[in-house]
Amino acid sequence: MTVTIPKSTFSFFENLEKNNNRDWFNEHKPEFKAIEVEVKQVYNAILENLNKHDDIDKLKIFRIYRDVRFSKNKLPYKTHFGGSFHRTKPRLRGGYYLHIQPNNESFIATGFWEPAKEDLMRIRKEFEMDTSEIREILSDKNFNRVWGETFVGDEVKSAPRGFNKDHEAIDLIRKKQYIFTKKYTDKAVLDPGFLDDVDQSFKAIRPFFNYMSDVLTTDLNGVSLIDSH
Repeated sequence: MTVTIPKSTFSFFENLEKNNNRDWFNEHKPEFKAIEVEVKQVYNAILENLNKHDDIDKLKIFRIYRDVRFSKNKLPYKTHFGGSFHRTKPRLRGGYYLHIQPNNESFIATGFWEPAKEDLMRIRKEFEMDTSEIREILSDKNFNRVWGETFVGDEVKSAPRGFNKDHEAIDLIRKKQYIFTKKYTDKAVLDPGFLDDVDQSFKAIRPFFNYMSDVLTTDLNGVSLIDSH
């Protein structure tokens, strides 16, 4: 049996957006809990699919409750589902993310959201030294068809400290995140083929992940940083 995102997910979030308060949510909590059970099955099915061709050590489905302590937005609830899949470190790097939100705002993402300071420096140093491999990956037609030709995410305005702003790879070096995203319409999310499309898209990122894992587990001389014992 194919698990699918229930249609009620979208209508529930649309109603929650209009009534984002504790009274309304508490009244409709049983409805939310029923939807959540089905949506979690979808995330777990994606995890199962991923583990057929990758090694995922953790699935994290984010809670609906917003942390409003340091936010200007004091609305108590998120109006989407989000969940991330972490590859098994230290050998494998990178992660996958699935975001389900009404009004054609759903998407999947892959890559490096918040690289550790050392990892970010290592990636930048690699690009400073040689970009032939990453350029080849980014220009591959099959890769582009799914993920586009370039990273999305934050970057510094000119150059990070210690790097030349006129370097030929500055377009890659100035990135603070190395992310790709793919959007889905509501119709596409509800389609029985959605899970397969997500899995095929995640498969297509592998050349990038293989390359980045190799970079992040070696020093600039290519010597492994992982203890072989």
